[in-house]
Amino acid sequence: MTRLHSLPIALQKSFQNRTLLKVISGLNNFNPESVCQVSKAAGLGGADLLDIACDPELVQLAKQVSNIPVCVSSVKPSLFPAAVSSGASMIEIGNYDSFYPEGRFFFADEVLALAIESRRLLPEVILSVTVPHVLPLDSQAQLALDLVDVGVDLIQTEGGTSAHPLSSGTTGLIEKAAPTLAATFAINAAMKENNKNVPLISASGLSEVTVSMAISVGANGVGIGSAINKLNNEIAMIATVKSLRKALNSYQMFSTNNQRTS
Repeated sequence: MTRLHSLPIALQKSFQNRTLLKVISGLNNFNPESVCQVSKAAGLGGADLLDIACDPELVQLAKQVSNIPVCVSSVKPSLFPAAVSSGASMIEIGNYDSFYPEGRFFFADEVLALAIESRRLLPEVILSVTVPHVLPLDSQAQLALDLVDVGVDLIQTEGGTSAHPLSSGTTGLIEKAAPTLAATFAINAAMKENNKNVPLISASGLSEVTVSMAISVGANGVGIGSAINKLNNEIAMIATVKSLRKALNSYQMFSTNNQRTS
């Protein structure tokens, strides 16, 4: 039995059905008011998973207000055990978007070392790792394979910060998602070629317009951060989460119906 079987049944099904919706409050967001607001929106909007900064008090707060499983993100494995003791269901290395403006980049050797250390510290806890988008696509795919080999349970992509949309509206949203979608496709293809059966979460730069595209190129679910936490009120956040939930469910229903009629 894999570690993923320790997750609540509903969360396992969201991975299996490829409808996972993870709401991300931010790896460096330690503001309790902000985390509380995002957590409430995630729970009320129908998200499956909440991803917050790695802090025991924030874990307790998020669990109280969201009633959905909590994943904690950090690039310091030593912080994970305390957060897990406070109720976090998963740990994640990444997302790295908040570091790039500071000129801090993560590359394959460092990410692999962080994964190995995290697995050593918490051998039974579900571990997700974000593959840095600064790597070429073939290197992203190889890192994903290497991560699976050292015991990583979930792979997450990124790429939104590297996109520079030239268009407005729907076209601009698709351009914004392009790097993440490309990484998702490349990593998924490598997983299939090497018979690795590890769920893939597509994150960074996605929107209501592009979440279904992420699923179509191989993701089991999506992670959404700035599209929600950049909003300035809880009602707008809830509405956005609900629209993302609807987009994922609609695509899954459409895909299922097509399979039945083909």
